[in-house]
Amino acid sequence: MTLARDLLHPFLEEEKKKHKEKQLVQSPNSYFMDINRPGCYKIIVFSHAQMVVLCVGCSIVLRQLTAGKTRLTEGCSFRRKQH
Repeated sequence: MTLARDLLHPFLEEEKKKHKEKQLVQSPNSYFMDINRPGCYKIIVFSHAQMVVLCVGCSIVLRQLTAGKTRLTEGCSFRRKQH
């Protein structure tokens, strides 16, 4: 009897869709990131933070409140921080 899919070597796309505790190798879905705005400083923010983040230099809102992942304002870019 053969299985329709390999349980030891699952596809990466399938693993990303699963809950963090049901994945083959458990890991968190959240991360730290550098937010960049042209002409301002870099700010380090948690991806699932529950508060509004303001730019230090120009007091513009960089990140808005959401129930899950961060939603950045227009003109901002981010880079995922390496551990």
